[in-house]
Amino acid sequence: MSVKIRLKRMGSKKKPFYRIVVADSRSPRDGRFIEEIGYYNPVVEPKIVKIDEEKATKWLNNGAKPTDTVGMLLKTSGVLEKK
Repeated sequence: MSVKIRLKRMGSKKKPFYRIVVADSRSPRDGRFIEEIGYYNPVVEPKIVKIDEEKATKWLNNGAKPTDTVGMLLKTSGVLEKK
């Protein structure tokens, strides 16, 4: 079983925000997930990124692979450098 850290789309039409979740790679984008570790809101200015660093590092150390977008968010928030 492959575990990924990815975005789950929430919000209304044309006003999305995203939850950063840890999920099985076979589950659908907005489907079942294991744990929520943060959120990302690209609509407001400045963009809001809130990540629980402790949970994120725990999952990264256990072998979870972030998607490209989540990897960028983790780098900008400073989580990947602490790994």
